[in-house]
Amino acid sequence: MKHATPFTLVLLITLALGVETRAQSSIPPGEPGAKAALEKSTRHGEYVDVEVPGRAAPLRAYVVYPESKDNAPVVIVIHEIFGLTDWVRSVADQLAADGFIAVAPDLLSGMGEGGKGTEGFKSRDDVTKAVRELKPDVVKRDLDAVRAYGKKLPASNKKTATIGFCWGGSTSFSYATVTPELAAAVVYYGTSPEKPESFEKLAAPVLGLYGSDDARVNKTIEPADEMAKKFGKSYTHHVYDGAGHGFLRQQDGRDGANMKASEQAWPTTIEFLKQHTK
Repeated sequence: MKHATPFTLVLLITLALGVETRAQSSIPPGEPGAKAALEKSTRHGEYVDVEVPGRAAPLRAYVVYPESKDNAPVVIVIHEIFGLTDWVRSVADQLAADGFIAVAPDLLSGMGEGGKGTEGFKSRDDVTKAVRELKPDVVKRDLDAVRAYGKKLPASNKKTATIGFCWGGSTSFSYATVTPELAAAVVYYGTSPEKPESFEKLAAPVLGLYGSDDARVNKTIEPADEMAKKFGKSYTHHVYDGAGHGFLRQQDGRDGANMKASEQAWPTTIEFLKQHTK
């Protein structure tokens, strides 16, 4: 460039840095863009069958690998009450983009028509009914098997964490209270455990991310905070103003508040996971 003024150089550097910052702070897509994001992804994603003792059918899971020369932590992605959807798989893909091996199990594997999982149910209502009927001990058994599978992967660094959304967020929190080997747990707008003794057993640090306009879930934050402090446990939480329930999936909702919450919550998530799964 000929005779560039200092102001021009500063402007160009700022613009370049701005582009880099946006590229580095990518977030998962909202639900409408999930399928397209998966189709464009350059990362290796595949379905696997995880054998679970006592389970009638194998547990089907979607696994995505980061493009990295180093071994990576494993993050178990616990789906919403809507089961294993394209959106959940797109979250797994973004986690891989951020440096993690993401494993998203379909906890309805074998329960749909024809021995299928989530895709074997006739409607979303049928899926939500089936997820609600899952027994906690069965869910724990399945997640234990997924965690064991992830740790054995040759590309794994043997550290494991969970992240969950809505029903999956509640499950992520409760699973952390019964799995002392877990390195970290992330809860997106999921209710907290109700029993005080659950926090006494909690070993993993927990990060909770919530929309302010979600009273049903948010009523459980303060009791959880009190119990965590009582037993000396790590529970960090953020409430995003104006955002509603399911904000990461519904990024186009709440007049921009859901998008703003997503843009703040996801980098916080990645920083937290990286900190505790080194």
